[in-house]
Amino acid sequence: MESLGQFLPLILIFAVAYFFMIRPQVKRQKDEKKFTSELKKGDRIITKSGLHGKIVELNDKDFSCVIETMAGRLKFDRSAISMEMSRKLNTTPDKK
Repeated sequence: MESLGQFLPLILIFAVAYFFMIRPQVKRQKDEKKFTSELKKGDRIITKSGLHGKIVELNDKDFSCVIETMAGRLKFDRSAISMEMSRKLNTTPDKK
């Protein structure tokens, strides 16, 4: 019973680390994977570098997409698309 008492703080530290660090990161990765798989033509997006555009083509072979911007068309990897900024862009109404 005394040996369990020695390991109790270590077990508590691991449990806290799991619930506050590991679990949220796994959930975020799952959400990003779902977001990139649900992208479709016509979606307005923002890349992680801040480039705004609209998806005109999706390629499932190399997991890339072609984005139309004011400067032309650019090919990006889908992982370069920012989930948070793109969702925020699509939830705010357009100012025309």
